[in-house]
Amino acid sequence: MSTIQAQIDEIEREMARTQKNKATNYHLGTLKAKLAKLRSELINGPGGKSAGSKDAGRGFDVTKSGDTRVGLVGFPSVGKSTLLTTLTGTRSEAAAYEFTTLTCIPGTMKYKGARIQVLDLPGIIEGAAEGKGRGRQVISTARTCNLILIVLDAAKPLTHKKIIENELFSFGIRINQSMPNVRVTRTEGGGIDYQEVIPQTKGMNAEVCRVVLKEFKISCAQIVLREDITVDQFIDVIEGNRAYIPVLYVFNKIDSLTIEELDILDQMPNYVPISSQHEWNLEELMEEIWNRCNMLRIYTKPKGQIPDYDEPVILHSEGNPTIEEFCNRIHRGLIDSFSHAWVWGRSAKHQPQRCGREHLLMDEDVVQIVKKAG
Repeated sequence: MSTIQAQIDEIEREMARTQKNKATNYHLGTLKAKLAKLRSELINGPGGKSAGSKDAGRGFDVTKSGDTRVGLVGFPSVGKSTLLTTLTGTRSEAAAYEFTTLTCIPGTMKYKGARIQVLDLPGIIEGAAEGKGRGRQVISTARTCNLILIVLDAAKPLTHKKIIENELFSFGIRINQSMPNVRVTRTEGGGIDYQEVIPQTKGMNAEVCRVVLKEFKISCAQIVLREDITVDQFIDVIEGNRAYIPVLYVFNKIDSLTIEELDILDQMPNYVPISSQHEWNLEELMEEIWNRCNMLRIYTKPKGQIPDYDEPVILHSEGNPTIEEFCNRIHRGLIDSFSHAWVWGRSAKHQPQRCGREHLLMDEDVVQIVKKAG
């Protein structure tokens, strides 16, 4: 392991002293590909599976429940346990010393009719991706979440923020990013067929593509770039095991800050300031969780009855949810007897609208399912 780390350090030094320009793209592409492979070896062992495989850094055995899953990640003693208790009512032992939580503690938060599973994960430390302080278990479990809340002490957020981001990155988590729109199809022959649908301005070109593929022992493939991407993003696609997860930064313990310090924090994007101990600003946090998880409420309406507004069916908007998905969420066999649906709400052109199984639903639509006759 120390030999691998030494190679990583040497490549990073070489990259730092190499000027970035068109003439060095080929060389930097080679270095980045070697670096990605070495980091995978460091985490999983020589010849081991890449970060993110089922056997790499097994997470805590917590059964998924509810409509979505949120993980609390942060350094020890930043208030994750208190936050879990405040949001869900689940008691997670909290104390003034580090490493109080030694395993994953689940709880359920109810908001807008949704049941949101919240996981309080043990405190993360530098070197977590390599296994320090149960770090691989923590990050493996974080990979299963629909949203990660990085909980930071508001008095010292920036240093811890960078360390946690690096640990998540090392374990294959790409925060607040979408999967690059790149198609890689391995072929039996024909060499490398490289195509750019969108012009590349961030370092990718046919030469860099070939040197990266060579490092991963790919000699025949069709590559189609439909987005302007970096070499690092291309390597992520080739490795094929990245988790693209939204992250929200939660700055806890704001009761210890001055107004001037709060004003400075307020300039940072993608964050919510709270005090879990005093229950300050938790409504904004819950609303942000709802928005980042892209949840929709769909209300059911039995024939001749009023809609059930107390128990909505929760769907996720990033999947462009259809009537068919709504039916499957209720019961897998329902779609087999489906005839049509009556829909009231923003997705309907008139109220109600008769719709088929491909109709796209919107938040707070009301749906009445009509089954086939007989």
